[in-house]
Amino acid sequence: MGLFDRFFGKKPAPSSPNPPPPALPPVDPSQDSSLIRVFDEFGRELFIPKAEWLKSALLPNIEAAWNDPEKLAGFIINGLQDGFGVELLKGCERLAAIDPNAERGHVLHAVALLAAERPDDAEKTLRRFISVHGESGVVLTNLAKVYGKRKETGKAMDTLWRGLELDPNQDNAVGWYEAELREKDGAEAGLEALRRIAALPGSWRAQLWLARDALKHRALETALQYYEQSLANAPRPVPVDLLTQLSGDLGNAGHLPEILNLALPHYNAAFHGMQVGNNFIKACLDLGQFDQARSIIDELYAMKRPDWKEGLAFWDGELAKMRLQTEPAPAQDQIKIAMLAIEGPVWLKPDSPESELFPERDPDGPLVCFFGCSVEKEDAGSQFERQMSDAGGRLSRALPLFLAEQAQLLTDVRPLTLIPWLAGPSGGFVVSGVAWPDDQIAHLARQQQKPADYAIASHLKVSGSSWQAQVKLIRTIDAANLGSLTADLTLDRVEASLPRLARDAVSLLIAETGASAKPMPELYQIPLNQHFGHYILRLEQLLAVRCGSMDGIQGFLSGEREIVDGCVQLCLLEPSSVSIRILLARVLLAMKKVNPAAVKEFADKIRLLQTKHPFQGVEHGVLNRLFDEALA
Repeated sequence: MGLFDRFFGKKPAPSSPNPPPPALPPVDPSQDSSLIRVFDEFGRELFIPKAEWLKSALLPNIEAAWNDPEKLAGFIINGLQDGFGVELLKGCERLAAIDPNAERGHVLHAVALLAAERPDDAEKTLRRFISVHGESGVVLTNLAKVYGKRKETGKAMDTLWRGLELDPNQDNAVGWYEAELREKDGAEAGLEALRRIAALPGSWRAQLWLARDALKHRALETALQYYEQSLANAPRPVPVDLLTQLSGDLGNAGHLPEILNLALPHYNAAFHGMQVGNNFIKACLDLGQFDQARSIIDELYAMKRPDWKEGLAFWDGELAKMRLQTEPAPAQDQIKIAMLAIEGPVWLKPDSPESELFPERDPDGPLVCFFGCSVEKEDAGSQFERQMSDAGGRLSRALPLFLAEQAQLLTDVRPLTLIPWLAGPSGGFVVSGVAWPDDQIAHLARQQQKPADYAIASHLKVSGSSWQAQVKLIRTIDAANLGSLTADLTLDRVEASLPRLARDAVSLLIAETGASAKPMPELYQIPLNQHFGHYILRLEQLLAVRCGSMDGIQGFLSGEREIVDGCVQLCLLEPSSVSIRILLARVLLAMKKVNPAAVKEFADKIRLLQTKHPFQGVEHGVLNRLFDEALA
């Protein structure tokens, strides 16, 4: 058992699995050892220089906990994990003097002294504990480290063995003892060292390493016997590192059913967390046990750990992809496409409480259908296939949604966005590999309950890394093209071209349809800076949530927490925007029908958002009512 396990029953927050890395700036702050990674109350990741963290947070926290040994020990352990040593000596000395857990206080003091290159003082601290309380495994192991620091190898090994006799499950001690004998006398000597430790009463850790060697030699039954011994001797709940190594080694050896049969019954999300959960989720996915994987992911989400967010989002995506891969695609002659109609902005439902915050629509304005959902790629296949949404598909839906809201809020146009949808209980968005024909767009626009006079059709063309958005205005009575627009774009800087394209489309509508311009509503505020891409992504995700909440739709939506969290983060980036706050409320209300548990997990953040960034007047009351309904 490691030092921090010994005193707190857990290790530092585990790392995430290894999803495909996002695009990173030239220097990744998470890899900079001079920075401390922290999370604020909204779960936002921050990086603070170590010197600043020491001065502004760690030392003040230690001072505030001067008479509270539990809190003081926690701050000291965090500081040691972050690489501080000499800076903690004053606090460590205080802890050794007041800690009712005398072993913890003296060992932490000795660890800090060793980090400060003061081995003689570390020995005095440990011997002071022994003189009062007697020997313990962890104290003797740290005393062996003192001797090792002074190159007293024989004395270090003798002391280390005495420490193992008292506690044979110290992580560093087991590894150190095995490595010392292996490096001295070869691999078999290392295995014999592990067998010697495994024979000690209560030993469970050495058996894990012996099982690893058995797996290496394809002796599965021998490995399972060692694992059973380890589990039988281990305390309850089963230690995190036991389940981590057991499941990881079995997984690497390809023995996936054994992971779930042997280890999963001992798993507790609150105790074992992401470190163990990663291995179980991977095993479940590889075995096709998707419901079990979903259950583990949801349990981990319920812990509300911001440092797990990225890893869980990765598993969300993997689960969705594997479900899709195992679901057969419908035959070409069985494909039925319906048209979903979104009236007005996707976040501003007609006759809803929030619609009262914006000017009424002109009932006599031109009715215009907005249409997209086509992406032309050089390497696209010709057959229908089911696949996860990609950047092109999302943008092909977001663009008409954005054009529609611009048209309603800046002119007297009455917009209706049409979204092609694969009919059936496992429905999904349809994206064409070629532009929809003008006459088909005109026909669809005129088939609505109220036939549209005009249609705005958008289309994306992709050639390598070059993207182009095309927009055209079609008169529906004769499918005539009244004007076309184009804009070159890059996915990481859509704000450089798409807002301008939307303004030009509005001007085209006014010039060709008789629509009238209107002043921009005061409460309609969207980011036209580097956050614009963030905004249009959330438009498309609200559409996806609304579709996933339709009656009879099953398993369409994935990444529910990322969607909600992304909207919360956008609200924090644009805290004065009423329209973006409404978007968040509409996401929550629709998500409540799809995954109410996910909505509940964000209740505290939503209330904090409303408290820290309130609005004034009627809009504040409207938003509070929306959020109260969503969180009820």
